[in-house]
Amino acid sequence: MAGGCFWCTEAVFQRVKGVQSVLSGFTGGFIKNPPYREVVTGRTGHAEAVEITYDPQQITYKELLEIFFATHDPTTLNRQQNDVGTQYRSAIFYHSKEQQEIAESLIQELQKKELFENPIVTQVTEAGAFYPAEEEHYNYYNQHPDQPYCQYIITPKVQKLRAGFASKLKN
Repeated sequence: MAGGCFWCTEAVFQRVKGVQSVLSGFTGGFIKNPPYREVVTGRTGHAEAVEITYDPQQITYKELLEIFFATHDPTTLNRQQNDVGTQYRSAIFYHSKEQQEIAESLIQELQKKELFENPIVTQVTEAGAFYPAEEEHYNYYNQHPDQPYCQYIITPKVQKLRAGFASKLKN
């Protein structure tokens, strides 16, 4: 999943019951093993994304997507708050036809409910190669909670998670 900055998405899903691991990286681009310094230029075509490993006995794919949509803005094209560029797009990279159908159905359901002021622009795309980011990007929010970016951008997303999905949180 790509919901803007991978530090944000990682911080949210690390706190979700049933999520076994969250790996920050890059996907959806056209060069192999892109370094962060190249991805952030927007020239590689990659999105900052996370690869989530989860236990479907504890949380469903649809529930993960519901959290994803509730904790970022899926209506802004190539942007999340001050992060601007295709590398910050909202995207779901599916691994099966079933995941694709669940994602597309949920988007239609959210559009009908008119939960968002603007149309959802989240891309639903078949997963391709995923390249892990450099190690300094792992567990970023947990290691730097006092950094201004973390306080102003990530903490509100974690607070939305806590408020809207309390029963889905790890102890």
